[in-house]
Amino acid sequence: MKARHFVIVLLLVSNITLSSGILDVFVAAASVVYTYFERDDLLPFDSKRLEEDLGENFFGQHIASNVILSAVSLFMTDSNPNKPLVLSFHGTSGTGKNHAVKIIARNVYEKGEDSKHVHTYITMHHFPHKEMADLYSAQLKQQIHESVSRFPRSMFIFDEMEKMHPQLIDAIKPFLDYNARVDGVSFRKAIFIFLSNTAGNVIAGVTLDYWREGLCRENLWMNSKELEIKISEKIFNDENSGFLYSSIIDKHLVDHYIPFLPLELKHVRQCVLVEMAHLNVPQDSDLADEVAGNMPYFPKEEKIFSLKGCKSVRQKLALHIDSQRPKLSS
Repeated sequence: MKARHFVIVLLLVSNITLSSGILDVFVAAASVVYTYFERDDLLPFDSKRLEEDLGENFFGQHIASNVILSAVSLFMTDSNPNKPLVLSFHGTSGTGKNHAVKIIARNVYEKGEDSKHVHTYITMHHFPHKEMADLYSAQLKQQIHESVSRFPRSMFIFDEMEKMHPQLIDAIKPFLDYNARVDGVSFRKAIFIFLSNTAGNVIAGVTLDYWREGLCRENLWMNSKELEIKISEKIFNDENSGFLYSSIIDKHLVDHYIPFLPLELKHVRQCVLVEMAHLNVPQDSDLADEVAGNMPYFPKEEKIFSLKGCKSVRQKLALHIDSQRPKLSS
């Protein structure tokens, strides 16, 4: 209908009259063009595709996988959400927070994380000077507003949230609220994802307790051992967290605080096998065991969880492959 109105107005302005049949042709063509620009590189959302992607490429994170699948699917299939989707990922380094963002992005946009509608901010890179918080806040507000005004289904990722100045976090707040409309622009279809190491030690501690009690890791959920409450308390009370002085928490604007559990050797091994495929290396179980086994693990006594998660797995694998090649004699 919008396309038809567009064509009719164009013809009126141009003082052109066409027969009904020719007009229909113009309308059809304009409709295709209009739909293309409105959709841009937004994929038709498929929750089954997202579920399969998480199942095949996201290891050791049954809680995060479950919440992400449910939250993103409900949001993307809601034609009229009452607020933006706001997710907060928490866990130690290497547990897959950035990887989860990539999976979400490639199931929302044709170009995935390379889409012009995915905007990533890394605190220490984009906002390094605390004394410039006023300038950063103004720039950030303008960038978010302009991006969503051009494309409502924009995605914003904020990495290292624990290092972000509270003033910057509060600058984001107006865009996260219910029925958010700022200067005539609605933000209800946008996605905001926060990544943070805050509460990582709490999550690791609860997971370790579960293991020591002989309980199955996959039976650990948000309500187990008050995990969600412990995460919220840590985020709200941590002096090193920008959230401490921000109103985002007490206004309950974050939809889900999602824990990323520390990874065990079996999960690191899965990461190695995926990297083999990425590097076009034939699947080698012995090599996967060797690479995964050479990663550092904690606690010192039990050595259950990977200290770096799956970070540097690709580099470790490449090093092992290179070491197996015949060396040229000098």
